[in-house]
Amino acid sequence: MAILCAALLAATAARPDEQPSDSVGVIDGEAIAVNGPMSVEVVHGQAKTVLRSGSDVRVKSGAARIDLVEGGQISICGPAHLLVLKSGGSLTIALDTGTIHAHIERELSLTIYTPQIQAQAVAIGDGPQDLLLGFDTAGAMCIRANRGAVRLEQQLTGQSVLLPQAGDVLLLNGQLGSLRTSGGHCACDLQAAKATPPPQPEVGQLATTEDARKRAPDARPNTQPATVETSPAREEPVYQVFMPPLIYDANAKVQPEIDPRMIVLVRRVRVRPTLIFQGRVEGVAVAVTPVPSPTSTPAAGANAPKPEVPVSVSFVDRVRNLVRKLWPSGS
Repeated sequence: MAILCAALLAATAARPDEQPSDSVGVIDGEAIAVNGPMSVEVVHGQAKTVLRSGSDVRVKSGAARIDLVEGGQISICGPAHLLVLKSGGSLTIALDTGTIHAHIERELSLTIYTPQIQAQAVAIGDGPQDLLLGFDTAGAMCIRANRGAVRLEQQLTGQSVLLPQAGDVLLLNGQLGSLRTSGGHCACDLQAAKATPPPQPEVGQLATTEDARKRAPDARPNTQPATVETSPAREEPVYQVFMPPLIYDANAKVQPEIDPRMIVLVRRVRVRPTLIFQGRVEGVAVAVTPVPSPTSTPAAGANAPKPEVPVSVSFVDRVRNLVRKLWPSGS
């Protein structure tokens, strides 16, 4: 990849007579790293990264999108690594890993270099060009010509072949003689651009005399505000996440990751006050029945029923009473 990029840079610098704008387009993605020439512009309040000729792009995961200056876009499905070069109306991409899906207009000529194969988009008439090129998990190269044709050339042997429109082939070991029909091994769909609507300007109007009279407070002797019954607000815990600042190093190939141990989660709640009740609890009065006084007559005492054994008598006492009833002391 380093030898291929050096050769492309030398070929681009060998034509000093062509010095147009080297802006390639705006790149957008979730996990991307860009090294080399680039610039940052603010569009509708958002920072956008603009690729220039010689930018080295690495898509760590997911997908990325490049909106070209001349129109059209290039979708990159990661993990991928590529280098973009631009000279005049020609755009060259040196693809190392990953899959790209390019849709360009007729004003731009696209050429894709891989370590062994050179692919050039060929327009049919004045129509746009749409092609897909990448590597699958087994290391084979897949080429698909959705609109227009694609000219494939083996860089070592010079052998070339023209892939017609709607062609879908699989290339093994970088040899054009091993072309075979592909069953859709590579997939990389074009991403729709997220249009950010521009902020609408706010137009203010001067207040008239009637509006000022309606908004003026009424002069009343009672200045106490009226009490409005509002439902109590529901108190819920508030969570706050404190993270260390993000660091971006343009010279580093891989950006440093955030240490998860430095992330702090704070939970804020309101403790309810303790309720203390003070007072006296009065119970219901219980009616007390008078107990009759015991009589001194022996007959009444003999005929009086025996008191029942209280419920709280223990088991041992019950056994003792039973033995006394079975074997009285006189027997």
